[in-house]
Amino acid sequence: MRRAYAVIATAAVAALLSPAPAGADQVGTHKVLLPGDIRFAAAPAALPAGAEAAVLYGDPVKEGLFVMRLKAPSGYRIPPHTHPKAEVVSVVAGRMRLGLGPAADRASVEELLPGAVSIMPPGVAHYAFFDEETVIQIDGMGPWSIDYVSPKDDPRNQIAPAQR
Repeated sequence: MRRAYAVIATAAVAALLSPAPAGADQVGTHKVLLPGDIRFAAAPAALPAGAEAAVLYGDPVKEGLFVMRLKAPSGYRIPPHTHPKAEVVSVVAGRMRLGLGPAADRASVEELLPGAVSIMPPGVAHYAFFDEETVIQIDGMGPWSIDYVSPKDDPRNQIAPAQR
């Protein structure tokens, strides 16, 4: 009997320690994502080019809770914009300079270091600068969308170089 318990315990520990795939493809099951499990790909077209994103839970384009990480390269910026739903942003690594208002002003930003959390109500204009590679986590309710204060800042309105 002891041997049977030992085999069951060993199997349970092995299952718990095995690497989990990135993303929450089975909502309703317990999942652990270790840093090495998270796979980044090109960020959504609604964000300026150069960033990468990884969806950790849910689906940002559908109704419901989602968790997404954004990896911004050094020198990256997100122009003034709003969101129709609340957004909770946590700095995982690096640093983000966050500003409020309809015009980007580096002099009035607040520096957010790893561990900092920003809770942004719907409709509040804000912008961000990234002076070094930074990873942020965005938690919110989908569908997620971004509305730029100035349409000229919206990457979806840009003409691709091949079309010019």
